[in-house]
Amino acid sequence: MKELNPSLPLKQIQSEMTALQSQIQVLEQERAALTINNDVMTHEDDSPFAIVEAYRRQARENAQLFAEIKGIEDAIAALDTQLQHKKAELARLPRRQQQINQEQQLEAAKEVAQVHAERINEIAQELAAEIRLLKACADQLSPLYWQVYYKPFITGFKTISVPYVRSDGAVWTIVNRIV
Repeated sequence: MKELNPSLPLKQIQSEMTALQSQIQVLEQERAALTINNDVMTHEDDSPFAIVEAYRRQARENAQLFAEIKGIEDAIAALDTQLQHKKAELARLPRRQQQINQEQQLEAAKEVAQVHAERINEIAQELAAEIRLLKACADQLSPLYWQVYYKPFITGFKTISVPYVRSDGAVWTIVNRIV
């Protein structure tokens, strides 16, 4: 059975999340540095139209700068989306790890059960052989035993059975084989 390492995906996801957070932080610092000297001057008593026009004028005057800022903001949004996906994957990981652990436990238990089933089948073969030898002895002794004791030596050979374990691949069944 292949050994699964459930901590590998956890470490990988955590390192990817750290890299994403680091890149987002770098981009946010870059955006802050670009916008420090380029704040649009507005007053509290400016109309909404005046505020919009001030921002538009600033964008037209510094089109390349605002395009770069827009690109940085788009990159931050894309990286943030990836980070959210990684967080969701990390949240699902404990359930996946639990399922992997259960599968490993199941495989180990099946291997133990297989050993026991094989041993039962071996013992059943040995027991069947011993019963046949006993029946042969009984068949040989019965006529004399009847003469001496007026009763049979051993009875019940038609209903003697031994357990046998078989499997169809998914379900194991214990059946009684008549000896």
